[in-house]
Amino acid sequence: MNNTMLKNTVFCATAATLISTITSCSSVKEMAANTKHIVYATPQPKTPALASSLDSLSYALGMIDATFFKSQGVDTINYALMNKGFEEVLKDKKTLLTSQQADMTVREQLQAFMRKKSQATIEEGEKFLAENKKREGVKVTASGLQYEVLKLGTGPKPSDTSTVKVHYEGFLINGKKFDSSRDRGDPISFALNQVIKGWTEGVQLMPVGSRFKFYIPYTLGYGEQGAGGAIPGGAALIFDVELIDIGK
Repeated sequence: MNNTMLKNTVFCATAATLISTITSCSSVKEMAANTKHIVYATPQPKTPALASSLDSLSYALGMIDATFFKSQGVDTINYALMNKGFEEVLKDKKTLLTSQQADMTVREQLQAFMRKKSQATIEEGEKFLAENKKREGVKVTASGLQYEVLKLGTGPKPSDTSTVKVHYEGFLINGKKFDSSRDRGDPISFALNQVIKGWTEGVQLMPVGSRFKFYIPYTLGYGEQGAGGAIPGGAALIFDVELIDIGK
């Protein structure tokens, strides 16, 4: 131990002794006065421990299922019956529904939840399209697809089974862009019978070299389900599309 460390040790010991002496000489009244300024932390409840791998699996399964169904619009559930169904299947007991009935029930209820969740978006899109079709230059097909010719090409038109090469940009009706091949600088190719109905119908109206803007009702787009986090369920969509070529 060097001299500096020794001095520090002596100082600390001396300070401790001094503090002890002062404390022992303080009056009860002074101590009481000082004590009122002390704030004691409120004990916090402990999070239930996951004591085993089975505990962790059970909790994780609950989280994963709840996350999925919440995203589909489910906001409440009968936990007792859910647990009963889970337990009866795992223990090979007779269930209240057949597998087919259970599947149909989930499908029907999720559709109802999605419809409720997307109703405001559907109404907003319908209002937009009702006003948009009044604009000069906007045409409407029998299906409800609206389109506007920005540039009319002179090439051939594709069929519904053609593979086409396009540049495009996609927008929500509030103007938010959710996708763009132009931003990526890379046109894409795809078969027209493998995309949403609005594209299948609309691109067939375009001679090669054309650039159209499509206004697509949710029924010709991604329906009540939407697409990922970018396109809400029931959303009307706007696409700016340039037809570059038709594949052979």
